[in-house]
Amino acid sequence: MENKTAVVTGSTSGIGLGIAHHLAAKGCHIILTGLGEQAIIDNLVKEFIKQYPTIKVNYVPCDLLKPDEISEFCKAVKNLYPDGIDILVNNAGIQYTAPIEDYPKDKWDMMIGITMTAPFLLIKEFVGNMKRKGWGRIINMSSQMGVISSPEKAPYSAAKAGLIGITKGVALEAAPHGVTCNAICPGYADAPIFHNQIRSYAQQHNLSYDAAMTEIFKTAHPTQKPVTIEQISELAVFLCSSGADSITGASLLMDGGNTIR
Repeated sequence: MENKTAVVTGSTSGIGLGIAHHLAAKGCHIILTGLGEQAIIDNLVKEFIKQYPTIKVNYVPCDLLKPDEISEFCKAVKNLYPDGIDILVNNAGIQYTAPIEDYPKDKWDMMIGITMTAPFLLIKEFVGNMKRKGWGRIINMSSQMGVISSPEKAPYSAAKAGLIGITKGVALEAAPHGVTCNAICPGYADAPIFHNQIRSYAQQHNLSYDAAMTEIFKTAHPTQKPVTIEQISELAVFLCSSGADSITGASLLMDGGNTIR
C-alpha cells in the first residue's frame, strides 16, 4: 500500500484513528478529518509525521452534517492529490438511543446525515477517480445493528442497514473497474461510543463501570469481551490489500459471535 492515499473520516479518535495508524504503518498517505480541539489535532498530525516519516499527513476539517462543507472538503483533498485518493474509509458515526416515540427528529436527521448521506456524498465525489485509475478501496463502518436491532436503537439500525445497502450497490457498480466496497460490522467495540454506553448503563442501574461491563457482556458477546480497535483496524488493512481483491459487497461481522445465536 505504499504511496496509496487514504481518507478516513472520524479519524481524530477511536476506531478511525486506529485505522489511520494502521494504514500509515503500511505506507499510505493519510488525510485525517474529525472532531476535536485544534491543539489536540495539531499534536495528532505531528505525532503521525514523527511516527511515519516516509508518508504525507494532512488534516482537513469538515462538518459531515453540512453538504456544502463536504463539497469543500472534497475540493481541498483534490487540491492535495489531483490524481484522486485510493482508499476511502467512511467511519464517522454517532449514537443516540431512545424509545421510538420519544426519539427527537433532529437526532434522526443527524443519524441519517452522518451515517448515510455523508458516505454517499464522499463516495460520489471520489469513486470516479478510483475507477479511472483501475484501483480503489471503499470501507463503510456499519455495525452488527445493521443486521439485527435492540430496543431504543431503531434509527441507529436503520442507518447502519442503509449503509450496508449503499455498500452493495456501489460494489456492483465499481467491480468491473478494480474498485471494491465493503462494510465492517462490529459488535460492541472498545471505542469511545461504547464506553459512553457503559457509563450510561451503569448510571441507570446504579452499578460501577466494571460491574456494568461484566453485566453487559454476560449476554452481549459469546466471547464475553468487546471487539478491539486493533482487530477492526487489521481487518480494514486486509480489505485494502491485494489479498482482498475478490471481496466486495460484503458485510463482515466482528461481533464475538453475537448474531449467530
